[in-house]
Amino acid sequence: MFTQFPTYNLAVQFHQACRSAKMPGYLKSQLLRASSSVALNLAEGSGKDSPRDQQRFYSIAMGSLRECQAALDLSPTRYCELVAMADHLRASLYRLRQARSSS
Repeated sequence: MFTQFPTYNLAVQFHQACRSAKMPGYLKSQLLRASSSVALNLAEGSGKDSPRDQQRFYSIAMGSLRECQAALDLSPTRYCELVAMADHLRASLYRLRQARSSS
């Protein structure tokens, strides 16, 4: 079950933390959509049978995470905790993608 998948759990925690950020509405909306996309693509990818299909969804999740990082960079308020969470999630996604690319 994907709920026992550590990278997915990190993505859910990251999305929940993003919900408390105070930033301009257009950035907050984008941050929430992108952070939910990370978790959703991880969940969908974990259900795919082939490593190639999994890799595709995990790559989409990485793109969404990069979008989150950009929204945090554009925010007038610095969110050190969210930036650190995003960095941790990025490292986890990177390792996951590397493992799937060698399968």
